[in-house]
Amino acid sequence: MDSITHVALGAVVGEAVAGKSLGKRALFLGAIAQSIPDIDFIAAFFLAPADNLLAHRGFTHSFLFGALVALTLAALSLRWYKAHQVPFSRWVFFFGLEILIHLALDACNAYGVGWLEPFSHQRFSFHVLFVADPFYSLAPVLAMIMLMSVSARSTARRFWIWFGIVVSTAYLLYAISGKIMVTRQTTATLAQQRVSYKRLLTTPTPFNSWLWYVVAENGSGFYTGYRSVADAWTDPLLLHYFHKNDSLLSEEINERHDVKQLKKFSQGYYTIEQRGDTLLFNDLRFGQIAGWEYPEAPFVFQYYINYPDANLMVIQRGRFSNWNQHTFSSMIERMRGKK
Repeated sequence: MDSITHVALGAVVGEAVAGKSLGKRALFLGAIAQSIPDIDFIAAFFLAPADNLLAHRGFTHSFLFGALVALTLAALSLRWYKAHQVPFSRWVFFFGLEILIHLALDACNAYGVGWLEPFSHQRFSFHVLFVADPFYSLAPVLAMIMLMSVSARSTARRFWIWFGIVVSTAYLLYAISGKIMVTRQTTATLAQQRVSYKRLLTTPTPFNSWLWYVVAENGSGFYTGYRSVADAWTDPLLLHYFHKNDSLLSEEINERHDVKQLKKFSQGYYTIEQRGDTLLFNDLRFGQIAGWEYPEAPFVFQYYINYPDANLMVIQRGRFSNWNQHTFSSMIERMRGKK
């Protein structure tokens, strides 16, 4: 998730776990603790773009890293905050819970996390929440602001703790139920439309959990489409087909380190495209630029194979490209089930 969400939720959880012992200091420590796994942003200054894709949310998002950090911070806090008489086990629980929540939330996005690093390089991604979803983040942010504002002795603090945690958790459960429903609808619709496929991916579109992006892989390419939770079960799924185009990659390009890293990162959901004087590596998991309106729209993730040094913003440059009032309006209409 985005940094604001981790800071806000970390602060609220910190208050819930240790507010009575630490006072408002629990807000600060919780916010810091839940932000620690994102120190991997430093790797971007030293690694090539393709290597950084796998370093990001890699080891710093593993259970091993979380355990080591929780134990280390617990030992330091036991020394720094002796006056509060918080036992070591309580500190371990405090920091461990914050980091575990961070790892779990990031696994809800499309990017994926390396929970088992360094023992396994498998990435876990459940495609339940968009990386920045204001409907999830609003409650923790508001709760954090109120907890920072009201008196440490105010009885309202308990309300805001529950508000921040319960409302965001309820929305997460709603998003999960929406994904399950959309996946079932899509599976049934593909069968009705006699579309054969090997793998099916459903992932939320930007900022919401009502409109979902669908990718169905067959032997030589991918069908893409969009389905809203407001769509009827009988509504057809409008699909567009993209050839994988692996044949565009020469043997020399296939052996390049960055291309191997890209294939590993994409988990096989990629296409190759010739555009001008370069080949593009498209990672389909991150969606299209307003694809619900333009089925042939370019993909968000575009890596310039012929210009490997021009990929510093490989995800961000397409994520919000061409967004305007019309784009938002068309997305809202599609979320409501209108086509």
